[in-house]
Amino acid sequence: MPYIASADHAPQDLATPSDDADMFELAPVSLWLEDFSGVRALFDEWRAQGVTDLRTFLQSNPPRVAECASRIRVIKVNHKTLALFDATDFGELTGNLAAVFRDDMLKTHLEELCQLWSGQSHFMSQTVNYTLGGRRLDVLLKGTVLPGHEARWDRVLVSVEDITELERTRQRIAHAEQYARGLFEHSPVSLWVEDFTAVKRLLDEVRAQGIVDFRVFTDVHPEFVERCMQEIHVLDVNQHTLEMFAAPDKHTLLARLPDVFRDDMRPHFREQLIDLWEGKLFQQREVLNYSLDANEVHVHLQFSVLPGHERDWDLVLVALTDITARKKAEAYLEYLGKHDVLTKLRNRSFYVDELNRLERKGPYPVTVVMADLNGLKRVNDQLGHAAGDALLRRAGEVLSKAMEMPFVAARIGGDEFAILMPGTDERGGVAMIETVRKLVELNNQFYPGSPLSFSMGAATVLRGERVEAGVQRADLLMYEDKRAIYAEEQTRARNA
Repeated sequence: MPYIASADHAPQDLATPSDDADMFELAPVSLWLEDFSGVRALFDEWRAQGVTDLRTFLQSNPPRVAECASRIRVIKVNHKTLALFDATDFGELTGNLAAVFRDDMLKTHLEELCQLWSGQSHFMSQTVNYTLGGRRLDVLLKGTVLPGHEARWDRVLVSVEDITELERTRQRIAHAEQYARGLFEHSPVSLWVEDFTAVKRLLDEVRAQGIVDFRVFTDVHPEFVERCMQEIHVLDVNQHTLEMFAAPDKHTLLARLPDVFRDDMRPHFREQLIDLWEGKLFQQREVLNYSLDANEVHVHLQFSVLPGHERDWDLVLVALTDITARKKAEAYLEYLGKHDVLTKLRNRSFYVDELNRLERKGPYPVTVVMADLNGLKRVNDQLGHAAGDALLRRAGEVLSKAMEMPFVAARIGGDEFAILMPGTDERGGVAMIETVRKLVELNNQFYPGSPLSFSMGAATVLRGERVEAGVQRADLLMYEDKRAIYAEEQTRARNA
């Protein structure tokens, strides 16, 4: 309640000069009573000389800052000051001020001077002092021209707060942040910091509608997956990300995210959403992205909602390891497992598997064309295996050109080939043989040297028959064709 004066109890001053002295002396912070009149006089001289920009004036001649400092006279300090600076008494402290105020302090002293020059009656700075024992002190310095002394600045009260531990803590935090940032920026994997808040909100809305089977829901509503992809907010990426996705800078990458997350990525992202729906906040999977130059980027994705952000998913770390080279190697090994390297056709292993599959599933009728490359042994013996390999490559070109899905051609032996034609009758087999012969004629016109020639036979298998039986019949017909071709060649040779 407010204080009410009365006749019997007149108000009294609560502080006396003695109290003021005690408060100064026993204050828990370092206090300095100083005389800045010498600085004021120096400022007046400089103004008279036409100085208007003190900062530029002092920076052009740093000794002038030290000159200002030398004009300050310390009148008295309190007990906390002596303890802080390891001084036994006032005389020891003031006799060694050059050891206390040195090095970096003159830089911050310039800022204090500029504040006074601009007409302020107070100043503040963070600076460095030293104890008489040489220990560094980070201090927060605040000064005020006392009331009644604004004209001459002959009484200025300065407080010095020791913030050494605070500054060390700040530096440790700054160092930790710099270290963490360095790890992030220079990580050898692509790192993305993302905000999934909107994605979580969408999932919560769907759950609130009573949806239980999220997989079925996304089957019926594939547009929901697309919408969730659009709601991902990327907060930051590191340098390796820019390199991996061929982006010149972060702004360009973030502006073109739809070019990165598209097409074949959608099924992977749908699985990611299903895992999130089921509460899996840490995930690993292989996904497909695209670089800004439109190349496929296969990555191993590690997704983690960071600890402390499980409620909103507002901070998510995504790490992407580029496995494109591995995927290409796997694809090539898979290719080698099913293809003949020389002719680029399917190999015998694929042929056997496909025969078994057609045996089980059809579709029937199935037509098989067996083909044998004529004269390969003669070319190898007379011209060498390089010439024979060239003839095999030409055979592969012709048979590959003749194929249309779902037909496939395979090299099943040195000079033996097979064409499998599911869902095709006898007429389809005859047409295939005719197509191959026409392509052989064109090929021989294009390539000089040894002519390309096939012996061929076709057979059709109906439902209930073994496909292998059709292969045997086609083989017999192919050998009949070969005998006829050789007989014709012998006849031409005798008549020549």
